[in-house]
Amino acid sequence: MELSHRTITQLGHYRDMDLTGVASDTLRKLYLQMLRLRRTEEALHQEYHPADEMRCPIHFCIGQEAVPAALSLHVQPDDYVFSHHRSHGYYFAKGSPLRELFAEIYGKATGASGGKAGSQDISHSATNFYSGAILAGAVSIATGAAFSFKHRKTKQVSISGFGEGCTEEGAFWEAMNYAGKQRLPILFVCENNRYATFSDQLNRQAQDNVSERVRPFGVRATTIFGNDTVLAYRTIGAEIARLRNGDGPALIEAYTSRWNSHVGPEDDSANAYRVPGELEFWKDNCPLLLLGEKLRAAGLLDDALVARYEVEVAAEIAANFKFAKDSLFPTDPHWRQMNYDDATPLADRLLGVAVRGGNFDQYQDEAKLGPY
Repeated sequence: MELSHRTITQLGHYRDMDLTGVASDTLRKLYLQMLRLRRTEEALHQEYHPADEMRCPIHFCIGQEAVPAALSLHVQPDDYVFSHHRSHGYYFAKGSPLRELFAEIYGKATGASGGKAGSQDISHSATNFYSGAILAGAVSIATGAAFSFKHRKTKQVSISGFGEGCTEEGAFWEAMNYAGKQRLPILFVCENNRYATFSDQLNRQAQDNVSERVRPFGVRATTIFGNDTVLAYRTIGAEIARLRNGDGPALIEAYTSRWNSHVGPEDDSANAYRVPGELEFWKDNCPLLLLGEKLRAAGLLDDALVARYEVEVAAEIAANFKFAKDSLFPTDPHWRQMNYDDATPLADRLLGVAVRGGNFDQYQDEAKLGPY
C-alpha cells in the first residue's frame, strides 16, 4: 500500500519492523535514545504548568521520536543540523547538551543561546546545531551550508529537518532546485505529521506525498512509515553514506504524528481539527512501543533493562532541571552588544566602501580579495 494520510490508518497495528542486519547494541541504543527524548519532552510538558517558570512557548515532539533517535546514531560531530521550530528532537539528535536546552527554555544565561532564543530559535554553535521559527528558513540555510561543504571538498553533510507545512513556502522549492542542480551533500528530512497548526495538509494541497514532487528537481526521495525506528535508522544511514560519497541530495519523508497540541502543553483538541480515530492509531503505533515489542520478542529487552534505563533517564532529567533552575538569568547587555560585533574590522571596512559609493575594484582592493 502506498503511504499517504488517506491510507495510513488502514495499516492497523504496524508489524513490519525488521531487525535483520542491525547489531543488538545498536537496537538497544535506538530504544534508549527514544526513551531519553520521550521522557525529556514529557517532563518539560508536565513542568510547564502550573510552575510557569519557563520563559518561552515550546513545540513538543512527543510521538515523533523515531527519526531523531535514528539520526542521532549517524550524524557526525562536524556535520551540521538545521531545524524548524519543533526543534528539540533535532537538537537531541545532534548531541547538543540537554542541560543547556533546559536552561535556554528557562531563559538562563547558561542556556544554549544564553537564554535569549528560547525553544523555537535555539542554537548550539559548538555542536553545529541551529534552529529557527521562520518557516523554511532552516531549509535555505542548510542548503547554503551544503554548498560550502561541496566547494571546500569536505566529507561533511548538511541535514535539514522540517514538517510538511514548510513545503508551501517558495524557499523550499528554490532549495530543491538549487540542491538538485548543484548535487549538494544535503539530507532533507520531512516529518510529515499532516497538520500545520490546525490545518489539514489534505485541505491545503492536492496530494500529501512530498517525495513525489521533489524528484523532478534531481533530489532522491524515499517515503517511510516514520514510527518504524529501525527503518528510519537504515534509510538515514544509507542516504548519509551516499551524500558523503558525492551522490547528490536526498529527501526522506517520514509519516508520523505529534500527540500533543501544536504548541505548548495545552490541549488543542477543542478545535476538532484531527480526523476522528487518527490519534488513537498513532498512539497504538507509538515508536517506543513498536521497537520495544520487537526487542522483547527477540530477547534483547526485558523489564529489568527497561527499569535500569528509566532510572538513568530520570536522574539525567532531574540533573538538567536542577542546572536550569540554579542558573542565573542573563544580565541586560547594552543594545549595541546585542546588534553589533566590534571585532569585525574587515566587515567595517567593506561597509565603509559601500557607504562612500566605492566601486567593485575598490572593494577588492580594500578587502584584499583575489579575483572574484
